[in-house]
Amino acid sequence: MAAANAGTPVAGKGRRRRRSVMAEINVTPMVDVMLVLLIIFMVSAPLLTVGVPIDLPQSQAKSLDQDKEPLTLSVNDKGKVFLQNEEIELEKLVPKLEAVAQARGGKESRVYVRGDKNVNYGAMMAVMGRLSGAGFTRVALVTEFEQGGKK
Repeated sequence: MAAANAGTPVAGKGRRRRRSVMAEINVTPMVDVMLVLLIIFMVSAPLLTVGVPIDLPQSQAKSLDQDKEPLTLSVNDKGKVFLQNEEIELEKLVPKLEAVAQARGGKESRVYVRGDKNVNYGAMMAVMGRLSGAGFTRVALVTEFEQGGKK
């Protein structure tokens, strides 16, 4: 009969003590996961900067200071105009640009103009003329830094 009660405590033989619940959190696995995620984001972040593929002209001018994401207009070699990364018709450029500029702090926000070095001069001047006519005075032309220097 003693074999039938082998798994259960018998009254009067003493009490079993239960283990207390462990109140500590082991943060080592969480730190490991966070470090792996940090490395993944550090490696992949530069790959996420995409834009309109254009071949910029070169210049020896210094770069401007950037405080937030710039408002960018791009003109590719076919004369198509892009606001940030989406194509826009030239007639719709000024109203859309004014709406975006109002959300960013008015017409005092800087507008970066990127033009392919093979773009038609007239297409580039049409974009610049619309910007000037709309009252945007802080316009910057984007170039690549010249590698070789003067020859």
